[in-house]
Amino acid sequence: MELRQLEYFVAVAEEQNFTRAAERVHISQSGVSAQIRQLERELGAELFDRSTRTATLTVAGEAALEHARAALAAAGAVGQAVGDVTELIRGRLTVGMVIGCTVTPLFDALAAFHRAHPGVEISLLEDNSDRLIEAVHAGTIDLALVGTATATPDGLDVLTIISERLVAAVPAVHPLATQRRVTLRDLAAHPIACMPPGTGLRTVFDRACAAQSLQPEIALQASAAEAIADLATRGLAVAILSESMAAHYRDRLTARIIDDVDTPTLLALIWKSTHSPAVRELLVHSQQAFAEPS
Repeated sequence: MELRQLEYFVAVAEEQNFTRAAERVHISQSGVSAQIRQLERELGAELFDRSTRTATLTVAGEAALEHARAALAAAGAVGQAVGDVTELIRGRLTVGMVIGCTVTPLFDALAAFHRAHPGVEISLLEDNSDRLIEAVHAGTIDLALVGTATATPDGLDVLTIISERLVAAVPAVHPLATQRRVTLRDLAAHPIACMPPGTGLRTVFDRACAAQSLQPEIALQASAAEAIADLATRGLAVAILSESMAAHYRDRLTARIIDDVDTPTLLALIWKSTHSPAVRELLVHSQQAFAEPS
């Protein structure tokens, strides 16, 4: 008994016709008939009633059908398992990371993945979040860590790492440092230092300003939080950061949550739903790395 015989048997049973079954499995009708006859001889029973134009199952055929389907499914699973292992023995994984990222659990996850699967070549690329999302959609990047203003980018799966409010960060001598509440209208009176367009943090800020018809002066732009904080420290502008970003500079900057920006800025891992075994393995390591206390 061969798998191809079971495949032809299932095809005839489902199509109820030898000609259509032959077209489905891409061989001649005589080839299908011959293989079915051989299978019947091995089983010692006829599987089809051939007395009419429709190929109908005999009692023996009905008894065999589900087992034949199960055997074919099992064979497919064996092939898939071997393929998955092969891809994890030798392959390539392209990971994207938003510019200026200092989230070390991602690096921990990549290191753990490399130790487990040293044959997989890892590439790490930096870009702004919008372009990274486009690259994941296009399939040129397998998985990316991005800042986003949207909980679920269209067509992608998401693991949210951080969800935080926006803050304005200023030196202690700045007028905003003495206010208990800071609003977007308060910020509009001062030059702003912020991340560039295409980043999740900037998208949240721009949308909130647009909703109130405000046009604050974005005097300075930088991709790294450290640079934005340094500019604010020198009194050049009010830094717009997330809560955790600003916390790194509490020794020199006073942070105030922007009271009327309710939409959080998100840091998230994104990937396509139809992902590879390598992506699946990296996600396992990423969930473990980000779950561990820092």
